[in-house]
Amino acid sequence: MKKCFFSQNNIKHIDYKDTDVLKKFLNPHSRLMSRKKTGVSAKYQRKLANAVLRARFMALIPYVSR
Repeated sequence: MKKCFFSQNNIKHIDYKDTDVLKKFLNPHSRLMSRKKTGVSAKYQRKLANAVLRARFMALIPYVSR
């Protein structure tokens, strides 16, 4: 069983401006990867989804790639 990336690194807040961290959880088509693949807890998966939505709205991350 994988440990949650955010709990492991003591990250309390997921910042939408930190695109390097957000891109780790996106697949090559810029879709959010599942919790099973990434090992992120449900709490942080919800925060991650909101951060990705904000980053896309602010044009920091593309909606679709390839």
